[in-house]
Amino acid sequence: MCLGIPGRIVAVIDEADSLAMVEVGGVRRPINISFITSEDHPAHSCIGDWVLVHVGFAMSRIDEDEAASTLAILQEMEDMRAEMEAMQQSALP
Repeated sequence: MCLGIPGRIVAVIDEADSLAMVEVGGVRRPINISFITSEDHPAHSCIGDWVLVHVGFAMSRIDEDEAASTLAILQEMEDMRAEMEAMQQSALP
């Protein structure tokens, strides 16, 4: 199983090499968009697209609602991890 993180493409860096800048949680990183481009959807038309990012690649395009739902679930998981860590720390002598 792989985990894709939702991000939004904010710029195309190099259309010939299918490189774009994606924003994930306020952090911008370069990614490869070759899996989501086609003749009908070239690189320059990807700006604004929500995508699932995995190991530096945009694996698929998703809609904004799916991105928001996934981001909310990831935040809940982080909140639970932090709560469990706090509980473990408070249980130490």
